[in-house]
Amino acid sequence: MPKSKRLSANMEDYLETIYHIVSDKKAARAKDIAVRMGVNSASVTGALRLLAEKGHINYAPYDVITLTPAGETLARDIVRRHEILKDFFTKVLDVDEQEAEDNACKMEHAVSPVIIDRLVRFVEFVQICPRGGEEWIGGFRQFCERDDALSGCENAISRCLDDLKKRQKQFQEARRETITLESLESGQVARLVRVKGKGSIVDKLKKLDITPGSIIELEDVETSGDRINIKVRGYHLSFRKDDFSKIELEVIPPT
Repeated sequence: MPKSKRLSANMEDYLETIYHIVSDKKAARAKDIAVRMGVNSASVTGALRLLAEKGHINYAPYDVITLTPAGETLARDIVRRHEILKDFFTKVLDVDEQEAEDNACKMEHAVSPVIIDRLVRFVEFVQICPRGGEEWIGGFRQFCERDDALSGCENAISRCLDDLKKRQKQFQEARRETITLESLESGQVARLVRVKGKGSIVDKLKKLDITPGSIIELEDVETSGDRINIKVRGYHLSFRKDDFSKIELEVIPPT
């Protein structure tokens, strides 16, 4: 988005809040926004008028508020930036959940698309590379907490080489088998191999630049079992049961 047309950080916060409320309730009301953001009604009214003038929301006094297509696209991008920063803070830097949440809120407005893409790829790299995952993050935690942070480096390098050989073997075995979305368990990650067929699901993933090689994390399966919620490249996506079998995945061996 050209710099002159960018929203201020405050307006992006309003748009992000509206996006979350609309996702939960299908539409938002001014009082919902005021409560969630902890601001007064006059501030909300001024923000809604500005967002409506810029074409991001459908708004009329005393009526429900919905996002325009342009507003939804922008809001989704803001939410994605927030999620990617939070993931980096928690999964890579081992920062406390609330601390990560607070700082993601502050930084999401300034970070560039290039940095966002690199953060996504780095988190994916940590999830799949040898010496990655929980063990690697645990080592970083010790590095932060201990005075003798450099002790044990030789052992770490040795373990890294051993892990590399082990992981290479695991990947070779895992590549022999592909699974579909319903085979994942909550919290499990896998690499996207392909999306079969045609239709809205293919177009949706392509539009979000979710391509073979992207790392998919299963968040949860809805109680009815008819929808699966995943996280991929910072997006929270929900798929219907009819689409489960169209998404072919490659298992990522545990680190």
